[in-house]
Amino acid sequence: MVSSFHTLRARVHDQTLLPYRRLSALRTCLQMFSPYGFQATYHHLVISARIPGHLDRDPQALVRAVDELHAARALWLPAEALYAERRRTEKAAGQRQPHPRDAWRAWTRGWNNLGFYCPDPRRHPDLALPDAIRHALDVRTAVTAGTCPLGHGANSTTWKDGTRRYQLCSTCGIALSAHYDPVNLRRIEADQQTWHDIWHRTDRTES
Repeated sequence: MVSSFHTLRARVHDQTLLPYRRLSALRTCLQMFSPYGFQATYHHLVISARIPGHLDRDPQALVRAVDELHAARALWLPAEALYAERRRTEKAAGQRQPHPRDAWRAWTRGWNNLGFYCPDPRRHPDLALPDAIRHALDVRTAVTAGTCPLGHGANSTTWKDGTRRYQLCSTCGIALSAHYDPVNLRRIEADQQTWHDIWHRTDRTES
């Protein structure tokens, strides 16, 4: 039986558990909700909550991290439910394409289902997660495909992983588009080393 997000959050808060078990619960929460993608969201929380490499030094950092994630999720879920209901109504009325202001919700759903995917785990918005989601949901002007959902426009830089080439928002690192790229083994090895450092909280690079 899969534990719920709320059950896992309670485990992160449970000071009777060993720190590494609380960290494991936090990581499982990220599998359920990770606005920037698992890797970039994990890196963001390591930096924002100041999670140390040795958890015994500050186990309360795990609580700060999961509470930031929970606050963002609490904003996103009701907004997503309203959006889904609105799209059902629009489709029933014959409007097959989302309104331009909603385009950002759809163009990266294949990557992380939210529209904030950051493929470079060390480049992501420097806002707290709830603030990033609140800002995107508050956008009133049209946000078209290829434009940052946080309002940074279409200015972009290129970033590659092993199999894809991304255009990233040059301000916050959110993916604006993606294209297949031939596999680059050296790039894959570099990405694996970067993720190893982030996973063990030895990479303190801020976005």
